[in-house]
Amino acid sequence: MAEHTSATNVPNVTGAADVAHVTNVVVIGGGYAGVMAANRLTQRDDVTVTVINPRRSFVPRLRLHQLVAGTHEAVVDYATVLADGVRLRVDTVDRIDAAGRGVTLASGDTLAYDYLIYAAGSGSTVPQVPGAAAFAYPIDTLETARRLRAVLEDTPLSSPVTVVGGGPTGIETAAELAERGRGVTLACGGALGPYLHPRARRTAAKRLAELGVTVLEGPGTKVTAVTADAVQLADGRRLDAHVTVWSTGFGVPDLAARSGLSTDAVGRLLTDETLTSVDDERILAAGDSAAPSDLPFRMGAYGAGCLGAHAADTVLARLAGQRPERVKLSFPAMCVSLGRRTAIFQLAHKDDTAMRLYVPGRAGAKLKEFSCEASVKHLVHEAAKPGSHRWPTNDAHRRAQLAERGGTPDAPVQAVVKAAAGHTA
Repeated sequence: MAEHTSATNVPNVTGAADVAHVTNVVVIGGGYAGVMAANRLTQRDDVTVTVINPRRSFVPRLRLHQLVAGTHEAVVDYATVLADGVRLRVDTVDRIDAAGRGVTLASGDTLAYDYLIYAAGSGSTVPQVPGAAAFAYPIDTLETARRLRAVLEDTPLSSPVTVVGGGPTGIETAAELAERGRGVTLACGGALGPYLHPRARRTAAKRLAELGVTVLEGPGTKVTAVTADAVQLADGRRLDAHVTVWSTGFGVPDLAARSGLSTDAVGRLLTDETLTSVDDERILAAGDSAAPSDLPFRMGAYGAGCLGAHAADTVLARLAGQRPERVKLSFPAMCVSLGRRTAIFQLAHKDDTAMRLYVPGRAGAKLKEFSCEASVKHLVHEAAKPGSHRWPTNDAHRRAQLAERGGTPDAPVQAVVKAAAGHTA
Protein backbone atom coordinates (compact mmCIF):
# COMPACT_ATOMS: atom_id res chain seq x y z
CA MET A 1 0.00 0.00 0.00
CA ALA A 2 1.30 3.47 -0.84
CA GLU A 3 2.55 5.77 1.87
CA HIS A 4 -0.06 8.07 3.37
CA THR A 5 0.63 11.80 3.32
CA SER A 6 -1.28 14.31 5.41
CA ALA A 7 -2.36 17.76 4.28
CA THR A 8 -1.97 20.85 6.42
CA ASN A 9 -5.21 21.38 8.33
CA VAL A 10 -7.55 24.31 8.67
CA PRO A 11 -10.71 22.93 10.32
CA ASN A 12 -13.78 23.34 8.15
CA VAL A 13 -17.29 24.15 9.27
CA THR A 14 -19.34 20.99 8.86
CA GLY A 15 -21.56 21.29 5.83
CA ALA A 16 -19.39 23.84 4.03
CA ALA A 17 -19.89 23.66 0.28
CA ASP A 18 -16.21 23.61 -0.57
CA VAL A 19 -14.13 21.02 1.29
CA ALA A 20 -10.63 22.36 0.62
CA HIS A 21 -8.71 20.60 3.35
CA VAL A 22 -8.61 17.03 4.54
CA THR A 23 -7.81 15.91 8.09
CA ASN A 24 -5.95 12.63 8.21
CA VAL A 25 -6.62 10.47 11.28
CA VAL A 26 -4.61 7.33 11.96
CA VAL A 27 -6.01 4.78 14.40
CA ILE A 28 -3.58 2.30 15.93
CA GLY A 29 -5.49 -0.90 16.63
CA GLY A 30 -8.51 -2.52 15.04
CA GLY A 31 -10.26 -3.82 18.16
CA TYR A 32 -13.45 -2.57 19.78
CA ALA A 33 -12.02 0.87 20.59
CA GLY A 34 -10.24 1.44 17.29
CA VAL A 35 -13.15 0.36 15.09
CA MET A 36 -15.66 2.40 17.07
CA ALA A 37 -13.46 5.49 16.85
CA ALA A 38 -12.83 5.04 13.13
CA ASN A 39 -16.51 4.60 12.34
CA ARG A 40 -17.56 7.60 14.39
CA LEU A 41 -15.07 9.86 12.64
CA THR A 42 -16.82 9.30 9.31
CA GLN A 43 -19.43 11.87 10.34
CA ARG A 44 -17.31 14.43 8.49
CA ASP A 45 -16.52 14.10 4.79
CA ASP A 46 -13.33 16.15 5.23
CA VAL A 47 -11.77 13.47 7.44
CA THR A 48 -9.93 10.39 6.18
CA VAL A 49 -9.37 7.50 8.56
CA THR A 50 -6.77 4.73 8.39
CA VAL A 51 -6.87 1.83 10.84
CA ILE A 52 -3.58 -0.02 11.35
CA ASN A 53 -4.06 -3.58 12.57
CA PRO A 54 -1.83 -6.68 12.45
CA ARG A 55 -4.51 -8.98 10.99
CA ARG A 56 -7.19 -8.83 8.29
CA SER A 57 -10.09 -9.95 10.46
CA PHE A 58 -11.79 -8.33 13.43
CA VAL A 59 -11.47 -10.46 16.55
CA PRO A 60 -14.35 -10.33 19.07
CA ARG A 61 -12.17 -11.15 22.06
CA LEU A 62 -15.20 -11.99 24.18
CA ARG A 63 -15.34 -15.21 22.13
CA LEU A 64 -11.73 -16.41 22.45
CA HIS A 65 -12.51 -18.95 25.17
CA GLN A 66 -15.13 -20.37 22.80
CA LEU A 67 -12.55 -20.57 20.05
CA VAL A 68 -10.34 -22.63 22.36
CA ALA A 69 -13.21 -25.04 23.05
CA GLY A 70 -14.33 -25.19 19.42
CA THR A 71 -17.73 -23.54 19.86
CA HIS A 72 -16.98 -20.31 17.94
CA GLU A 73 -14.37 -19.15 15.42
CA ALA A 74 -14.04 -15.66 16.98
CA VAL A 75 -13.51 -13.76 13.73
CA VAL A 76 -15.63 -11.21 11.86
CA ASP A 77 -14.87 -9.74 8.44
CA TYR A 78 -13.81 -6.11 8.71
CA ALA A 79 -16.16 -5.35 5.83
CA THR A 80 -18.96 -6.07 8.31
CA VAL A 81 -17.82 -3.74 11.10
CA LEU A 82 -15.82 -0.95 9.42
CA ALA A 83 -17.61 1.96 7.78
CA ASP A 84 -17.29 2.46 4.05
CA GLY A 85 -14.30 4.66 3.32
CA VAL A 86 -12.26 3.68 6.37
CA ARG A 87 -8.93 2.32 5.18
CA LEU A 88 -7.51 -0.82 6.75
CA ARG A 89 -3.73 -1.14 6.71
CA VAL A 90 -2.56 -4.62 7.74
CA ASP A 91 0.69 -3.89 9.54
CA THR A 92 2.15 -3.14 12.97
CA VAL A 93 3.33 0.21 14.32
CA ASP A 94 6.94 0.16 15.49
CA ARG A 95 7.18 3.76 16.65
CA ILE A 96 5.18 6.97 17.00
CA ASP A 97 6.94 10.19 16.02
CA ALA A 98 4.88 12.79 17.87
CA ALA A 99 7.05 15.72 16.79
CA GLY A 100 6.85 14.74 13.14
CA ARG A 101 3.24 13.55 13.35
CA GLY A 102 3.90 10.17 11.82
CA VAL A 103 4.13 6.47 12.60
CA THR A 104 6.75 4.00 11.42
CA LEU A 105 5.45 0.56 10.48
CA ALA A 106 7.07 -2.84 10.78
CA SER A 107 7.04 -3.02 6.99
CA GLY A 108 9.31 0.03 6.88
CA ASP A 109 6.64 2.40 5.58
CA THR A 110 5.63 5.57 7.36
CA LEU A 111 2.19 7.14 7.66
CA ALA A 112 1.61 10.79 8.46
CA TYR A 113 -1.31 11.96 10.58
CA ASP A 114 -3.05 15.09 11.73
CA TYR A 115 -4.59 13.25 14.67
CA LEU A 116 -3.61 9.88 16.10
CA ILE A 117 -5.90 7.63 18.14
CA TYR A 118 -3.93 5.16 20.22
CA ALA A 119 -6.15 2.07 20.62
CA ALA A 120 -3.43 -0.55 20.88
CA GLY A 121 -5.47 -2.75 23.22
CA SER A 122 -4.16 -5.28 25.69
CA GLY A 123 -2.84 -8.82 25.91
CA SER A 124 -1.52 -11.30 28.44
CA THR A 125 1.12 -10.07 30.82
CA VAL A 126 4.55 -11.59 30.28
CA PRO A 127 4.68 -14.50 32.75
CA GLN A 128 7.37 -14.03 35.40
CA VAL A 129 6.73 -17.50 36.84
CA PRO A 130 9.51 -19.99 36.03
CA GLY A 131 8.51 -22.19 33.11
CA ALA A 132 5.29 -20.32 32.30
CA ALA A 133 6.57 -18.71 29.11
CA ALA A 134 7.82 -22.06 27.83
CA PHE A 135 5.03 -24.40 28.90
CA ALA A 136 1.82 -22.39 29.51
CA TYR A 137 -0.63 -21.30 26.81
CA PRO A 138 -2.13 -17.78 26.89
CA ILE A 139 -5.40 -17.06 25.07
CA ASP A 140 -5.27 -13.29 24.70
CA THR A 141 -5.05 -13.15 20.89
CA LEU A 142 -6.54 -14.98 17.93
CA GLU A 143 -3.20 -16.62 17.24
CA THR A 144 -2.59 -17.84 20.80
CA ALA A 145 -6.17 -19.11 21.12
CA ARG A 146 -5.86 -21.02 17.85
CA ARG A 147 -2.56 -22.49 19.00
CA LEU A 148 -4.13 -23.71 22.24
CA ARG A 149 -7.11 -25.14 20.38
CA ALA A 150 -4.77 -27.13 18.12
CA VAL A 151 -2.90 -28.45 21.16
CA LEU A 152 -6.13 -29.53 22.83
CA GLU A 153 -7.34 -31.24 19.66
CA ASP A 154 -4.23 -33.43 19.86
CA THR A 155 -4.69 -34.06 23.59
CA PRO A 156 -6.88 -36.91 24.87
CA LEU A 157 -9.96 -35.85 26.86
CA SER A 158 -8.65 -37.88 29.78
CA SER A 159 -5.49 -35.75 30.08
CA PRO A 160 -5.59 -33.18 32.91
CA VAL A 161 -5.85 -29.50 32.07
CA THR A 162 -5.00 -26.73 34.54
CA VAL A 163 -6.31 -23.20 34.02
CA VAL A 164 -4.35 -20.53 35.91
CA GLY A 165 -6.29 -17.44 36.95
CA GLY A 166 -9.64 -17.02 38.71
CA GLY A 167 -10.88 -13.98 36.76
CA PRO A 168 -13.53 -14.00 34.02
CA THR A 169 -11.24 -15.45 31.34
CA GLY A 170 -10.07 -18.27 33.58
CA ILE A 171 -13.59 -19.09 34.76
CA GLU A 172 -15.03 -19.05 31.24
CA THR A 173 -12.25 -21.16 29.78
CA ALA A 174 -12.40 -23.73 32.57
CA ALA A 175 -16.18 -24.05 32.26
CA GLU A 176 -16.10 -24.25 28.47
CA LEU A 177 -13.49 -27.03 28.46
CA ALA A 178 -15.18 -28.97 31.26
CA GLU A 179 -18.49 -28.83 29.43
CA ARG A 180 -16.73 -30.43 26.47
CA GLY A 181 -15.73 -33.37 28.66
CA ARG A 182 -12.27 -32.40 29.89
CA GLY A 183 -10.94 -32.80 33.40
CA VAL A 184 -10.08 -29.25 34.49
CA THR A 185 -8.49 -27.74 37.58
CA LEU A 186 -8.85 -23.99 38.07
CA ALA A 187 -6.00 -22.55 40.16
CA CYS A 188 -7.34 -19.12 41.13
CA GLY A 189 -4.27 -17.74 42.90
CA GLY A 190 -6.70 -15.97 45.23
CA ALA A 191 -10.49 -15.67 45.21
CA LEU A 192 -12.70 -17.11 42.50
CA GLY A 193 -14.19 -14.25 40.48
CA PRO A 194 -13.00 -11.46 42.80
CA TYR A 195 -15.21 -8.86 41.08
CA LEU A 196 -18.39 -10.87 41.65
CA HIS A 197 -20.64 -10.34 44.66
CA PRO A 198 -20.14 -13.16 47.20
CA ARG A 199 -23.60 -14.52 46.39
CA ALA A 200 -22.78 -14.68 42.67
CA ARG A 201 -19.38 -16.16 43.49
CA ARG A 202 -21.03 -19.03 45.33
CA THR A 203 -23.30 -19.62 42.35
CA ALA A 204 -20.28 -19.74 40.05
CA ALA A 205 -18.48 -22.18 42.33
CA LYS A 206 -21.54 -24.45 42.44
CA ARG A 207 -21.88 -24.49 38.67
CA LEU A 208 -18.18 -25.19 38.15
CA ALA A 209 -18.46 -28.10 40.58
CA GLU A 210 -21.42 -29.45 38.60
CA LEU A 211 -19.27 -29.34 35.47
CA GLY A 212 -16.55 -31.27 37.27
CA VAL A 213 -14.07 -28.39 37.58
CA THR A 214 -11.80 -28.59 40.63
CA VAL A 215 -11.57 -25.03 41.96
CA LEU A 216 -8.57 -24.15 44.13
CA GLU A 217 -8.84 -20.82 45.96
CA GLY A 218 -6.70 -18.86 48.38
CA PRO A 219 -3.20 -17.36 48.41
CA GLY A 220 -1.64 -20.82 48.55
CA THR A 221 -3.01 -21.55 45.06
CA LYS A 222 -0.75 -19.02 43.36
CA VAL A 223 1.31 -20.82 40.72
CA THR A 224 5.04 -20.62 41.40
CA ALA A 225 6.38 -22.83 38.58
CA VAL A 226 5.20 -24.54 35.40
CA THR A 227 6.67 -27.62 33.76
CA ALA A 228 5.69 -29.63 30.70
CA ASP A 229 3.37 -31.84 32.75
CA ALA A 230 2.60 -30.01 36.00
CA VAL A 231 2.21 -26.74 37.88
CA GLN A 232 3.62 -26.01 41.31
CA LEU A 233 1.56 -24.03 43.84
CA ALA A 234 2.74 -21.69 46.57
CA ASP A 235 1.48 -24.06 49.26
CA GLY A 236 3.70 -26.84 47.91
CA ARG A 237 1.09 -28.81 46.01
CA ARG A 238 1.90 -30.19 42.57
CA LEU A 239 -0.90 -30.43 40.02
CA ASP A 240 -0.69 -32.74 37.04
CA ALA A 241 -1.27 -30.69 33.87
CA HIS A 242 -0.84 -32.09 30.41
CA VAL A 243 -1.93 -28.61 29.22
CA THR A 244 -1.62 -25.41 31.27
CA VAL A 245 -3.75 -22.42 30.25
CA TRP A 246 -2.47 -18.99 31.40
CA SER A 247 -5.13 -16.35 32.10
CA THR A 248 -3.83 -14.24 34.97
CA GLY A 249 -4.68 -10.78 33.68
CA PHE A 250 -3.86 -8.32 30.94
CA GLY A 251 -0.94 -6.09 30.09
CA VAL A 252 -0.58 -3.47 27.38
CA PRO A 253 1.92 -3.00 24.53
CA ASP A 254 4.97 -0.85 25.25
CA LEU A 255 4.59 1.17 22.03
CA ALA A 256 3.68 4.44 23.79
CA ALA A 257 6.58 4.19 26.22
CA ARG A 258 9.02 3.19 23.44
CA SER A 259 7.89 6.26 21.53
CA GLY A 260 8.73 8.59 24.41
CA LEU A 261 5.14 9.34 25.41
CA SER A 262 4.01 9.61 29.03
CA THR A 263 2.52 6.39 30.36
CA ASP A 264 1.30 4.97 33.64
CA ALA A 265 3.16 2.29 35.57
CA VAL A 266 2.00 -0.53 33.27
CA GLY A 267 2.42 1.33 29.97
CA ARG A 268 -1.01 2.83 29.27
CA LEU A 269 -0.94 6.22 27.56
CA LEU A 270 -1.55 9.02 30.06
CA THR A 271 -4.34 11.37 29.03
CA ASP A 272 -6.53 14.07 30.46
CA GLU A 273 -10.27 13.57 30.92
CA THR A 274 -10.97 14.23 27.23
CA LEU A 275 -8.68 11.26 26.40
CA THR A 276 -6.03 13.61 24.99
CA SER A 277 -2.38 12.71 25.62
CA VAL A 278 -0.76 14.82 28.32
CA ASP A 279 2.13 15.33 25.89
CA ASP A 280 0.39 16.21 22.62
CA GLU A 281 -3.15 17.37 21.84
CA ARG A 282 -2.97 15.63 18.45
CA ILE A 283 -2.71 12.22 20.14
CA LEU A 284 -5.62 10.56 21.90
CA ALA A 285 -6.03 7.19 23.57
CA ALA A 286 -8.96 4.81 23.86
CA GLY A 287 -9.66 1.36 25.23
CA ASP A 288 -7.43 -0.80 27.40
CA SER A 289 -4.28 1.21 26.58
CA ALA A 290 -5.68 4.51 27.88
CA ALA A 291 -5.10 5.90 31.37
CA PRO A 292 -7.21 9.07 31.79
CA SER A 293 -5.83 11.10 34.71
CA ASP A 294 -3.83 7.99 35.66
CA LEU A 295 -7.17 6.46 36.77
CA PRO A 296 -7.85 3.95 33.99
CA PHE A 297 -11.25 2.38 33.54
CA ARG A 298 -11.85 -1.35 33.81
CA MET A 299 -10.45 -3.20 30.80
CA GLY A 300 -12.98 -4.86 28.53
CA ALA A 301 -14.95 -4.67 25.30
CA TYR A 302 -17.76 -2.50 26.64
CA GLY A 303 -15.48 0.20 28.03
CA ALA A 304 -13.24 0.05 24.96
CA GLY A 305 -16.11 0.80 22.60
CA CYS A 306 -17.33 3.72 24.70
CA LEU A 307 -13.84 5.20 25.03
CA GLY A 308 -13.27 4.79 21.29
CA ALA A 309 -16.41 6.79 20.61
CA HIS A 310 -15.37 9.47 23.07
CA ALA A 311 -11.89 9.79 21.58
CA ALA A 312 -13.48 10.35 18.18
CA ASP A 313 -15.84 12.93 19.68
CA THR A 314 -12.84 14.81 21.07
CA VAL A 315 -11.25 14.97 17.62
CA LEU A 316 -14.52 16.05 16.02
CA ALA A 317 -15.03 18.77 18.64
CA ARG A 318 -11.60 20.22 17.96
CA LEU A 319 -12.19 20.19 14.21
CA ALA A 320 -15.43 22.08 14.79
CA GLY A 321 -13.66 24.65 16.99
CA GLN A 322 -15.50 23.43 20.10
CA ARG A 323 -14.26 22.50 23.55
CA PRO A 324 -14.12 18.71 23.94
CA GLU A 325 -16.14 17.19 26.75
CA ARG A 326 -14.63 15.07 29.49
CA VAL A 327 -15.31 11.37 29.48
CA LYS A 328 -18.31 10.10 31.46
CA LEU A 329 -18.67 6.36 31.72
CA SER A 330 -20.36 3.93 34.08
CA PHE A 331 -20.31 0.13 34.02
CA PRO A 332 -23.78 -1.35 34.50
CA ALA A 333 -22.78 -5.02 34.59
CA MET A 334 -20.23 -7.78 34.10
CA CYS A 335 -21.04 -11.05 32.31
CA VAL A 336 -19.30 -14.35 33.01
CA SER A 337 -20.28 -17.45 31.06
CA LEU A 338 -20.22 -20.87 32.69
CA GLY A 339 -20.36 -23.00 29.58
CA ARG A 340 -22.89 -22.68 26.78
CA ARG A 341 -26.03 -23.12 28.88
CA THR A 342 -25.56 -20.92 31.92
CA ALA A 343 -23.86 -17.68 32.97
CA ILE A 344 -23.83 -14.97 35.59
CA PHE A 345 -24.95 -11.47 34.63
CA GLN A 346 -23.62 -9.42 37.55
CA LEU A 347 -25.27 -6.02 38.03
CA ALA A 348 -22.99 -3.21 39.20
CA HIS A 349 -23.25 0.00 41.19
CA LYS A 350 -22.32 3.25 39.47
CA ASP A 351 -18.87 3.08 41.08
CA ASP A 352 -18.29 -0.25 39.26
CA THR A 353 -18.66 -2.47 42.32
CA ALA A 354 -20.88 -5.53 42.29
CA MET A 355 -24.46 -5.39 43.57
CA ARG A 356 -26.16 -8.22 45.42
CA LEU A 357 -28.39 -8.48 42.35
CA TYR A 358 -27.33 -10.81 39.56
CA VAL A 359 -28.99 -13.02 36.95
CA PRO A 360 -27.83 -16.66 36.96
CA GLY A 361 -28.60 -19.78 34.93
CA ARG A 362 -30.15 -19.85 31.47
CA ALA A 363 -31.42 -16.29 31.77
CA GLY A 364 -27.87 -15.19 32.55
CA ALA A 365 -26.61 -17.14 29.53
CA LYS A 366 -29.09 -15.35 27.28
CA LEU A 367 -27.95 -11.98 28.61
CA LYS A 368 -24.31 -12.97 28.17
CA GLU A 369 -24.91 -14.01 24.56
CA PHE A 370 -26.85 -10.81 23.95
CA SER A 371 -23.88 -8.82 25.29
CA CYS A 372 -21.41 -10.67 23.06
CA GLU A 373 -23.57 -10.08 20.00
CA ALA A 374 -24.21 -6.46 20.96
CA SER A 375 -20.47 -5.73 21.22
CA VAL A 376 -20.22 -6.35 17.47
CA LYS A 377 -23.64 -4.94 16.53
CA HIS A 378 -22.72 -1.61 18.15
CA LEU A 379 -19.80 -1.34 15.73
CA VAL A 380 -21.98 -2.29 12.76
CA HIS A 381 -24.61 0.26 13.76
CA GLU A 382 -22.02 2.99 14.23
CA ALA A 383 -20.62 2.21 10.77
CA ALA A 384 -24.07 2.68 9.25
CA LYS A 385 -25.04 5.68 11.41
CA PRO A 386 -21.88 7.36 12.72
CA GLY A 387 -22.46 9.29 15.91
CA SER A 388 -25.32 7.08 17.06
CA HIS A 389 -23.59 5.09 19.81
CA ARG A 390 -24.69 6.01 23.34
CA TRP A 391 -23.71 4.64 26.73
CA PRO A 392 -24.57 5.09 30.45
CA THR A 393 -22.92 8.16 31.93
CA ASN A 394 -22.42 8.81 35.62
CA ASP A 395 -19.24 10.33 36.96
CA ALA A 396 -19.94 11.21 40.59
CA HIS A 397 -17.58 8.47 41.75
CA ARG A 398 -14.90 9.54 39.27
CA ARG A 399 -15.18 13.16 40.38
CA ALA A 400 -14.58 12.00 43.93
CA GLN A 401 -11.54 9.97 42.86
CA LEU A 402 -10.09 12.95 41.02
CA ALA A 403 -10.70 15.22 44.00
CA GLU A 404 -8.77 12.79 46.20
CA ARG A 405 -5.88 13.09 43.74
CA GLY A 406 -5.92 16.87 43.93
CA GLY A 407 -7.47 17.43 40.50
CA THR A 408 -10.82 18.36 38.99
CA PRO A 409 -12.43 16.86 35.87
CA ASP A 410 -12.76 20.20 34.09
CA ALA A 411 -9.30 21.63 34.78
CA PRO A 412 -6.12 20.86 32.81
CA VAL A 413 -4.64 17.79 34.46
CA GLN A 414 -1.28 17.40 32.72
CA ALA A 415 0.79 18.41 35.74
CA VAL A 416 -1.41 16.48 38.17
CA VAL A 417 -1.29 13.32 36.04
CA LYS A 418 2.47 13.43 35.55
CA ALA A 419 3.07 14.09 39.22
CA ALA A 420 0.79 11.25 40.27
CA ALA A 421 2.49 8.86 37.86
CA GLY A 422 5.98 9.97 38.79
CA HIS A 423 6.73 10.36 35.07
CA THR A 424 9.70 12.48 34.05
CA ALA A 425 9.49 12.35 30.25
